[in-house]
Amino acid sequence: MYYVGVDLGATNVRAVVGDETAAVLGSASRGTPRGPSGIAVTEAVLDVVRRACTDAGIAPDEATAAGIGSIGPLDLAEGVVQGPANLPDTVERIPLVGPVGRLLDTDEVYLHNDTIAGVIGERFHSERNPDDMVYLTISSGIGAGVAVDGNVLSGWDGNAGEVGHMTVDPHGFMTCGCGLDGHWEGYCSGNNIPKYARELYEEDPIETSLPIEDPDFSAVDVFEAAGEDTFADHVIDQVAHWNAMGIANVIHAYAPIVVSVGGAVALNNPDRVLDPIREKLPEMVFINVPEVRLTDLGDDVVVKGALASALTGGTGDRSRVENAP
Repeated sequence: MYYVGVDLGATNVRAVVGDETAAVLGSASRGTPRGPSGIAVTEAVLDVVRRACTDAGIAPDEATAAGIGSIGPLDLAEGVVQGPANLPDTVERIPLVGPVGRLLDTDEVYLHNDTIAGVIGERFHSERNPDDMVYLTISSGIGAGVAVDGNVLSGWDGNAGEVGHMTVDPHGFMTCGCGLDGHWEGYCSGNNIPKYARELYEEDPIETSLPIEDPDFSAVDVFEAAGEDTFADHVIDQVAHWNAMGIANVIHAYAPIVVSVGGAVALNNPDRVLDPIREKLPEMVFINVPEVRLTDLGDDVVVKGALASALTGGTGDRSRVENAP
């Protein structure tokens, strides 16, 4: 039997095909289109699914089920992404469940927020992860997948875990990609770190090697200059403050034993992202401070979680596979 996992992010879309043991047999990826409409994103998803099936040596209709981990917000009743915060406004609606189901000729298509797929992947593929944990992504956006007492929290509409849209700054210095002010994601996501750096520079312009005025100025520039540029170090310290505050809020809400962190910003800069968070948390957290660590699954955490969802009927419950006849 064959299963499909899809990871739809704001930057890339990926698909894998696996067997009943969750071994990956084929994969494909491409950049996420930024328009002209949501249908273009849907077509990109279908393209990578077809190519992953080809890579695995199967026809799409040989797959039994699919799991999708996607950027949000989701409309689970319609099986779509509705108004994604980190894509252009012209991308209003991205149909997913219906088109993928028709391609694979199956009704078993399970849609999750990408971070919920991430926590499913963490718990399915690693026996060392506890029943109470959070998977946090710091990437184009920020979000969390939460497991409490072994139950993965999804919410009635699939949008539990949108912690990047917690208000961390009541003064609203930065506007988030969703259009609202003061959100964690507005300061610390890969898309917004360069915007935050520009605002900090405008408030206090000091000598810096960073290409502040360059339209292509990115978070990569900030982290690459760290340790050699005073202003870059200042930006990273401010980002660490907001990250620690956001994670402290998550800890107080869910009391995890482990916070596993992924996403491109964290994976590419683990010391400069995670070490300051670990240092700051004891001063911010009233309850037990959890272990904060980098995910063992790297870039694959969401797509492998989506595959695990397909294997387990959308639950991520490993026992459904282990106890299968």
